[in-house]
Amino acid sequence: MLSADEGNFLLKIAREAIKTYIKDKKVIEVPEDTPRTLKENMGVFVTLNKNKMLRGCIGYPEPIKPAVNAVIEVAISSATGDPRFPPMNLDEVENVEIDVSVLTRPEIVEVEMPKDYLNKIKVGEDGLIIEKGLYKGLLLPQVAVEWNWDVEAFLCNTCMKAGLTPDCWYEDDIRVYRFKAQIFQE
Repeated sequence: MLSADEGNFLLKIAREAIKTYIKDKKVIEVPEDTPRTLKENMGVFVTLNKNKMLRGCIGYPEPIKPAVNAVIEVAISSATGDPRFPPMNLDEVENVEIDVSVLTRPEIVEVEMPKDYLNKIKVGEDGLIIEKGLYKGLLLPQVAVEWNWDVEAFLCNTCMKAGLTPDCWYEDDIRVYRFKAQIFQE
């Protein structure tokens, strides 16, 4: 678990990274005063919202980079590289709200029968990853809460995010992973 100060540090870095990249096309350096904890590898996502509507969301589900480096990269990608949206302009930067989600390592959800997922996944606590072959979809824990989904709707929407049919979670060759996220919001 990160402290509130560490979370606020990541939020500040995310905003600075976006603003600097859009304005000067430069990637900021990792600040010298970065807390040691944030130099540890962590999965992170940066979500951008404008007028309470999604404006970009990109991240690393696995802990492959130090948290501070990952936040810099995915903040810029969320603002300029999310294929669902056009790149942000400088005027928009002041009008977006930034969320940084720090993730635990995804773990496979073991079940004997697909209906058992309904008892093993907790809406509001778990984020989901659904994987089948080359298809993979991820939804952060807060998404199910924001849309008022139950576990079944959360599973179905994660399947669709992966580009699969909504009921694919019943299939034998599907892998379902869950993770927790500590969410920091501006």
